[in-house]
Amino acid sequence: MEHRQQVSGLMGKEPAEEVEEVMDSHVDLNNVITEEERQEMHNELTKLEEEIATLKQVLASKEKHHAELKHRLGMTTLSELKENLSRSWNDVQSSTAYKKTSETLNTAGQKTTAAFSNLGTAISRKFGDMRNSQSFKSFEEKVETTVSNIKSKVGGSASGGNFEDVLSSAAKASAQNNIPSASANNLSENKECL
Repeated sequence: MEHRQQVSGLMGKEPAEEVEEVMDSHVDLNNVITEEERQEMHNELTKLEEEIATLKQVLASKEKHHAELKHRLGMTTLSELKENLSRSWNDVQSSTAYKKTSETLNTAGQKTTAAFSNLGTAISRKFGDMRNSQSFKSFEEKVETTVSNIKSKVGGSASGGNFEDVLSSAAKASAQNNIPSASANNLSENKECL
């Protein structure tokens, strides 16, 4: 029965208070601080907070003075950014990776230029070979014969002149042939309006 009272007593209010007192005394044993030490710590904490506040004010004042000096010297955020970017770009250019990449691209550019030059030379050579070929000469002769035939039909002499002369004379002849028919068309249109 006594065992029951202890169990019910443990569940009651009094034993819980005793446990708290035991825990408080246990904590107090680890942190034995006298009232004087507690007061000193509190004073030191207050003093540190005041010093922190003062330092924050001093820092704010110094930052303001710093900004005023930069403004008076004409140093803006944009100019600082430009300076930082310029400095960074110089750092990049002096890096080994940049130098190697630059050399590689330069070599590739030279090789590409040489390849295009060789391609142009090859194309020119092929056109020269083609112009000297028998089939091109045959085509050229056929064009000359056609031009001569057109010139003779248009009314010019069959000899001499070049292709542009033949085209311009053909255009003139064509224009002269179209003028009378255009005049006749205009007359017939005018008669219908009357």
